[in-house]
Amino acid sequence: MSQSIVSGAQATAPQDLACLSAVELVAGFRSAAFSPSEVMAQVIGRLETVDAACNVVVTELYDQATAAAEAATAAYRSGAVLGPLAGVPVTIKDLVFVKDVVAKGGAPSLADFVPKADAHVVARLQEAGAIITCKTTTCESGYKLTADSPVTGITRNPWSTDRTSGGSSGGAAAAVAGGGGPIAVGTDGVGSIRVPSSFCGVFGIKPTYGLVSRAPGFFPPSWGSLAHTGPIARTVADAATMLEVLAGYDARDAASFPSAYHFDTAGDGSLKGLVIGISPDLGYAAVDPQVAAAFEAAVATLSELGADVRLLETGIAPNILEDILQPIAFAEQAASVGERDDQAFDASDPDFLKVIARGRTYSAVDYVEASHRRSKLRGRFLELFGSVDVIATPTVAVTAFAAGTLGVDRIDGRPVDPHLGWSPFTWPMNLAGLPAASLPCGFDTDGLPIGLQVVAPWLQEERLVTVASAFELARPWAQHWPAL
Repeated sequence: MSQSIVSGAQATAPQDLACLSAVELVAGFRSAAFSPSEVMAQVIGRLETVDAACNVVVTELYDQATAAAEAATAAYRSGAVLGPLAGVPVTIKDLVFVKDVVAKGGAPSLADFVPKADAHVVARLQEAGAIITCKTTTCESGYKLTADSPVTGITRNPWSTDRTSGGSSGGAAAAVAGGGGPIAVGTDGVGSIRVPSSFCGVFGIKPTYGLVSRAPGFFPPSWGSLAHTGPIARTVADAATMLEVLAGYDARDAASFPSAYHFDTAGDGSLKGLVIGISPDLGYAAVDPQVAAAFEAAVATLSELGADVRLLETGIAPNILEDILQPIAFAEQAASVGERDDQAFDASDPDFLKVIARGRTYSAVDYVEASHRRSKLRGRFLELFGSVDVIATPTVAVTAFAAGTLGVDRIDGRPVDPHLGWSPFTWPMNLAGLPAASLPCGFDTDGLPIGLQVVAPWLQEERLVTVASAFELARPWAQHWPAL
């Protein structure tokens, strides 16, 4: 059993400004109840605490953040018109470029790489007034669903430091969970926003493919046709505000398209009139019994909120991992590092090298055939959304496993692939490019968080926000904190 916490429901928030939401922070800044400088000092203190326990920070930018907070404090006092996130601390995953800040991306060969431009999402956040505090940990080139790398070591879960935070945006989710700022930028190629959000008990959204630009950067461009950038936050309102800022056209990303959002998170909590198709296993997945029980309870809550809940027969083939995902994902991962010589991999993660080697075995024909099967999968989701408004599944089939391991190879007595088989609900949504969110929905007997995944049709992020906001109102998760 965890040494840090027995029951997640018993945890309470530390009494400091660092634990306020971004929406609450901005309201406090505007009313002069407290200043960005006061908040930044406490957030940096919390980041140092979380980092000491969980190893979440790659590069700290605390001096710059302190100076920026002082400038924001002066701007608020002057009555200047400021952006929607002015003075709010934010962390950036180390795969995402921040100009003139080293971007290691978990890769030994990139230890000295310094980008000369901000990623589109970083520029957007800074235009909105957000203040970057640090770069957060990821695995090597984002290839797996934990945040452990040869560059930074093992990233741990703030709910129990002997467990993984998940990944590859594990540093981002663990920092938010521990009070190291209310919002974070993550990326998601096969579940890398939703898996750590589930494991760390926070809220994360993978937007529609192309809604949020990945350029310049997301380096190397691993999971090229699968990767998304999006928000991780403690509350739905914070994630929605962040997504409003991040969404928009960027010509440097070929997948990008013009789009703008404004989300209403102040609903009455009713889901009446919404049809939710539920699938506890997508028709093929092994699921831990405690996760299955938490999902069943979450579905009951959705029904109580007025949703028309219907069991969904997905009709998805059980072999899509081998037939669709691996030929595409592994080949794209291998291609992303194709220009590096063998010496660049001398200190690499051995499991990363296995993925690269496997990726190089696929032919162009294999890749294209998998892409055709992928199109059929997308078509199947199109059919499913003809009869339901939203699909709900567990986020991950297990709770956080031992820190420093790749994954589990067996669930409820059934063998699974230790790399991706224990997260069977996340990567199908990357293959289809669908928007999906992970909501905290309970804890296992070791006090480890469990996530509920909600999936919407393409460009229907507002449905995710509607469901998540209602669920959050009924079962408020942000009041639960790990006992670091």
